[in-house]
This record gives sequence, structure tokens and C-alpha cells, in this order.
Amino acid sequence: MTFKQFLSILAARKKLFLAVLISVLVPAILLSLILPKRYTAVASVVVDVKPDPLSATGYSAMMTPAIMATQADILTSDRVARKVVRNLKLAENPQIRQQWEKERTADGDIETWLVETFQKELDVKPSRESSVINVSYRAADPKFAAGLVNAFVQAYIETALDLRVDPAKQYSAFFELRVKEAREALEAAQAKLSAFQRDKGVVMTDERMDVENQRLNELSSQLVALQSLASEATSRQAQANSGSADKMQEITNNMVVATLRADLSRQEARFQELSSRLGEKNPQVVELSASIAELKARLDSEVKRLSAGVGVSSTISRQREAQTRHELEVQRAKILQMKQVRDEGLLFLRDVENAQRAFEVVVSRRNQTSLESQATLSNVSILNTASAPLEHSSPKVFLNSILALFVGLLMGVGAVLAAEFSDRRVRSGADITALVGVNLIGVLPGRPKSTAAGRLGFAQRQQRLIGQATLSK
Repeated sequence: MTFKQFLSILAARKKLFLAVLISVLVPAILLSLILPKRYTAVASVVVDVKPDPLSATGYSAMMTPAIMATQADILTSDRVARKVVRNLKLAENPQIRQQWEKERTADGDIETWLVETFQKELDVKPSRESSVINVSYRAADPKFAAGLVNAFVQAYIETALDLRVDPAKQYSAFFELRVKEAREALEAAQAKLSAFQRDKGVVMTDERMDVENQRLNELSSQLVALQSLASEATSRQAQANSGSADKMQEITNNMVVATLRADLSRQEARFQELSSRLGEKNPQVVELSASIAELKARLDSEVKRLSAGVGVSSTISRQREAQTRHELEVQRAKILQMKQVRDEGLLFLRDVENAQRAFEVVVSRRNQTSLESQATLSNVSILNTASAPLEHSSPKVFLNSILALFVGLLMGVGAVLAAEFSDRRVRSGADITALVGVNLIGVLPGRPKSTAAGRLGFAQRQQRLIGQATLSK
């Protein structure tokens, strides 16, 4: 079908087309004018994306669609709607209660009925690229629509605050119990440490260990020095016992021995001189010989005395060495015992430190959640409050008329095409050529429109023309 044929069909059945178009357009316009006017009030809120100053956490820097969708779901939830009903005390309104009595079909409370009614007319649209949420409500009364949408916004802010504060209160109560348990654990650990220190008589400090270690080092140094002295004294004693006492340094350096040896040398020199000159039986020689013998006896006595002193010194050195060695062993055992006690005490001290850290962490969390539970500010703020709209939002007469016109045109064209296909007519010479399949010889003048007889004669002439075209083929 060509466009020209379509126009010829539309022109031939224009009455049907206009009837269908008017039957769609006129009721739509009348319905738009008859329907009660409804007004839409709009308010907007903004969700703050800054970190929470109380919990140091908050929404991410980039507001994700999931978060905005969550906020929209909260706004349209039953909890917010019920808070609106309770804040406005709508369930106590006699007119609303009377309307509920008329419309209810099953058992239910008026609050649920109001929630369902409000949710049908409530529209929440979060912005795609911002943290703004637009809230609109449609009602027959513009003031009621504005008041209700503002009530929804306020209830949403209160609910958002409750959703943050209620878990914080629960956490605060939970951490309050944990603080009590942590305090008891810390006190028990401190009591065990105190009892251990009291029983062992020790203080868990490193100062005493430093003092005892210093004393151990001093005893070790003294033992080394005494061992050297004892070894040297033993060597001198062995030398004295071997008959070489007169060659010992203590004896050779002694003033008495040196004096006696000098006197003995002079007496012996004089004895040799006198004995060679006077003879051995001379009284002076005999007297001098007796003097020499006395000097030798005194020298031997002094040497023996000094040798005995060397032995005593060696004995004293060995005794001091043994005593120092014993003190060193005692001190070493004492330090080992102190280290063992300190290691045992460190376990109790570590338990106290762990309990202290756990107590501090729990107290910190308790304080944080307690502060969060006392918050009075939400992260949602009102951007624009709703005001009573001056113009109705529905019905839209012009838009409905345009839509009705478009639908009427489509339905009119469809009705014309359906009627044409059910009763096909020849509208032009091209239709004849397409129908018969031969070239058209000629076209008669336009049919007369005055009488029915004329129209009948015109139709007969068309049929004869079709027959002639068939025979010529």
C-alpha cells in the first residue's frame, strides 16, 4: 500500500476516523476536567558525607548508589510512616477514623491503613550524582500535602538518628558489662602478683638484680686476685720448705736479716785476720768465734721466723680464697634463685599488663559508644522544606489532551485500516491495475453526487469498464 492509497482510504472513511478520534479525545478531555485536582508538595534533604566526629567513621567520600537507595528505602519504610502518624496524631482524628471505618474491608488497625495510604502517594527520588533526596507527596489539599511531606522528612531525620543511636546504646550496654569483667580480671591479676611478691619477698624491679650482679662481679674479681696471691704464697712456702728460705725476697729484703748478715760478714773477716795472726786459741779469737756463732744463731732464728711468716701468709691466702669462693657460689645461687623468682613473677606481671591493656581498650570503646548513644544530631539535613503548591499537579488537561489525540489518531487509523481490509474497495486506477493486472485504457469523469441513480449508473459504468479491460487482455 502506497501513501497515496492510504490517503484515499482515509479520505473515503473519514467519518469512521473522526468518530473514533472524537470518541477518544472528548472523554479524555472531559475526564481531565471532571477529575478532582491533586497537588504535589516537594521537599528535599541532603545526606552529609563528612566523617562522623563521634565515631570517626561515616559514609564514603563518594556517595554510592547503594547508600542513596538505602536512604530512600528508609524514607519509604513503615517505621517512618508510623512515626508520621504518631507525631501528627492522625489516628485520633475523628474524620480520618470515620473514613477508615467506611473503607476498611478486613480486620486491621487504623495506623496500618494510614501507612498504606501514605505510601501510595509518597514518591522518593534520590539524585544520581549528588547526595540530595527529593521527597514528594500528592493530595487533594495543598496544605495537607505540604504538611505531610514535611512530617515525612522530619520523621525520616528522627529515624536516621535512631538507627545510629539505638545500636550505639546496645553496644554501650554491652561494653559496660565487658568493662566490669575486664576490671575484675585486672584486679584478680594484680592480686595474684601482689600475693606472689609478698610470699617471695621480692619486688619486680631490675635495680636489685643490677646490685646483686655487681656484687657477683666484685666477688669474682676478688677471687681471681686471691687465687693469684695464694699461688704466690704457696710458691714461697715451697721455696722455704726446700731450704732456700734465705734466698726468698721477703728475707733478703728484711732489714734485720741484712744487718745480721753484714755483722756476720765483718766478724768472720776479723776472725780470719785474728786467727791467722794470733792463732785459734787466742782469747780474742775464741771470743770472736763465740760472737760469730751467736750471730749465726740469731740469723737462723730470724730466717726461720720469716719463713714461718711466709707459711702463715700462704695459709691465710688460701683461707681467704676458700671463703671468697664460697661467697661467690652463694651469690651465684642467690642470683639464679632471684632470676627464677623474677621469671615466675614476670608471668604474673605480664598477666597484669595484658589485663590492663584489655581494660583500657574496653573502656575506650565504652566511652566512644556511650558518646555515640547520646548524639542528638543526624547526618541528614533538610535542604528545602515543602510549601503549599499554588497549581495542581494532576490532572494535566493539556498533556492528557495531547496523549488522547495521539491515541485517538492511532485508533482511528487502525479502525479505518481494519474496515478497509474487511471490505476492500477500488479507490483509484492504480487499484484496478493492481487488481486486474492490465493497463488502464481510460478514466471516466467524476461520479455525480446528486442522486442515488446517478451513483448507481456510475457504478455500472465502472463495472463495464472493468469488463472491457478484461476482454482486451
